[in-house]
Amino acid sequence: MIDRNNFTDLVSALCSPVTVVTTMTSEGPYGSTVSSFTSLSNDPPLMSFALARDSGLLKYLRPGARAGVNILGADQQDIASALAHRNRGPCVKFAGIDWRLRGGLPHLPESAGWTAGYVERHIDGGDHVLLVLRVEEAASTTTAPLIYARRVFGTHSAHALAG
Repeated sequence: MIDRNNFTDLVSALCSPVTVVTTMTSEGPYGSTVSSFTSLSNDPPLMSFALARDSGLLKYLRPGARAGVNILGADQQDIASALAHRNRGPCVKFAGIDWRLRGGLPHLPESAGWTAGYVERHIDGGDHVLLVLRVEEAASTTTAPLIYARRVFGTHSAHALAG
C-alpha cells in the first residue's frame, strides 16, 4: 500500500498551470482556481480538468453546461488565491476581482490564455470528478503563465527571464 504522504509529496512536485474555471449562474459569476487543467485531444478539440466531489462549482458544470477557463498570468497570484477559497457561493468569490463577460462567461483580463466550451462528460476520479470540455473558443497571449509546484506560485524560468 502506498504511503499517502509520499504520494502527496510526489504530486505537489508536479508543475501545473494555474487556471480559473468559470461559469455564469442565475446569481452571477462563479468560478474556482484549478491546477489540473490539460489538453486531451486535438480532434475533436478537448481539454480536461478535475474538481473535488464537494466543489461548489461542480453542481453548475453538469454535462451540457458552458464553462470558461482563464489560464492565469504570472502576475495573477492574488486572483488564484482569492478564487481558491472553498464554500463561497456565486458572486462572493468575485467580489473585488476585475472580470468581464466574454461569450457569456466570466473572463479575467490579463490572463495568459482563454478557452471556452461546454462540458461534454464527467468521468469518475475517486475523490475528484474529471470534466471533459469540448472547446469552442481558444486564445493565447504572450503573457507568462502562472504555474504551481511544491505549494508555491511561479512561472517557467524562460518566461521569467523574458519578462
